[in-house]
Amino acid sequence: MLRFAVVGIDHGHTFDHVKGLLAAGGEFVGYCPQTSVPALREAFEKTYPDAPQIDREKLFDDPSIDVICIAAIPRDRAGLAIRAMKAGKDVMTDKPGVTTFAQLEEVKRTVAETGKIFSICFSERHCVRSAVKAGKLVADGAIGKVIQTLGVGPHRLQLPTRPDWFFDPEAFGGIIVDIASHQVDQFLFYTGSTSGEVIASSIGNFGMPDKPAFQDFGEVLLRSDRAAGYVRVDWFTPEALPTWGDGRLTILGTEGYIELRKYIDIAGRPGKDHLFLVNGKEMTHIDCSGEKLDYFDAFTADVTNRTQTAMTQDHVFEVCRLSLEAQTKAARIGAR
Repeated sequence: MLRFAVVGIDHGHTFDHVKGLLAAGGEFVGYCPQTSVPALREAFEKTYPDAPQIDREKLFDDPSIDVICIAAIPRDRAGLAIRAMKAGKDVMTDKPGVTTFAQLEEVKRTVAETGKIFSICFSERHCVRSAVKAGKLVADGAIGKVIQTLGVGPHRLQLPTRPDWFFDPEAFGGIIVDIASHQVDQFLFYTGSTSGEVIASSIGNFGMPDKPAFQDFGEVLLRSDRAAGYVRVDWFTPEALPTWGDGRLTILGTEGYIELRKYIDIAGRPGKDHLFLVNGKEMTHIDCSGEKLDYFDAFTADVTNRTQTAMTQDHVFEVCRLSLEAQTKAARIGAR
């Protein structure tokens, strides 16, 4: 049985990691209570009252622990992952796994030296049932050869819940690194691309003049030798929307297209995980709420078998590289 622990509960995605690994048959050993968001720790305590709170160094030093899950402040994730891998553990981290090129190179060196897994749980694909179903449809040839992805990741700001580091680009990596890494991952995955290039990117602050360093808008134009991709991310989800963001993905193929309305179908069907498929044979809506999430089972198997079925290590590194490059090259638009 895989034994795992949590170090860094500064983002709610930590709940996805624990829930997914428990469902895959893992044993939750405990967690470090250190956090910049006390409300998250309180929610963690209520959700997992039997999980012991343990000093992080003791968790790193425990040889019986196989995996460390990390959802710390983004700038700290790479350092914690390196510490874990050098202590003999595989790593599952929230996105972004790294916030600088220097961190990426150090993580690469550590993976090469230790042979450990550095996996980023891209929740907008790995924890979204419609995204899993889309991957199967693409693999089955339902829309022919994929030639473009168009992904949008709007988020609600929820100002009262945000810690100070949330507004510091050095802490969260910038909006493209922080959020658009999801869509970069999806571009590579659905187009079957092993690498890509950043054609253009922009970042901006349109709504928060009192936080001039903050970025509430970002966009990226991507290209590989197989396909093209466009990404838009923002912090402008309106208050009337009953969920945190109307995340969508359109996958264009030579014989049709798929649209995902991941979290809500506005003024339409209830619930989430809506998939629309249009090709030469049908135009249909698929309710994906029953689709199985397979990332956590695959990751667990990879830890046991030393394989790369959940996601290749090269894919993880390429998502990080493209996200960092797009952030670094981005033109600044809007308020300055």
